[in-house]
Amino acid sequence: MNHLRLRQFVALATGSLLTAGITLAAPASAAVRPVPLVVNARWGGHCTYDRIVVDLRGHVPGVTVTRVPKLVHDGSGTPVPLAGKHFLEIRLHPAAAHDRTGRSTYRGPELVKIRLPQLKGLAMTGDFEGYVTFGAAFDARPAFTSFTLHSPERFVLDVAHRNVCR
Repeated sequence: MNHLRLRQFVALATGSLLTAGITLAAPASAAVRPVPLVVNARWGGHCTYDRIVVDLRGHVPGVTVTRVPKLVHDGSGTPVPLAGKHFLEIRLHPAAAHDRTGRSTYRGPELVKIRLPQLKGLAMTGDFEGYVTFGAAFDARPAFTSFTLHSPERFVLDVAHRNVCR
């Protein structure tokens, strides 16, 4: 009989410790950050670089910028009709360009031809499964740097070119 009581006590104690451990591992203050919303994309020309800015509501998520041989729409794989010889894919994750009801939060251009020294076009190519993707087109291979700015939150991509202000 003592052996049975000892087993019950050990089982009860183990269950209590596991429950306490789970509670301690996830305190109420460790709330999940909401997915940032992409609200706009814009561009500008400067003396030695062209700039693309992606505006967000919330924090700036992880962003990857990748050279790609062509631009396609996420999900469908449909080609993006931007003229250029070189392309960059700008991919934000986790991010969305729509709210919980499915309504778009993005107010920028879907596809635009641009006549700057380096940047020739910009397109929103996807808002799909937690990724928001943009494609940028160039005539020459782009040399670029990227960074984030805060208050308001935004991702910035600068693409270098020769000085056009001299």
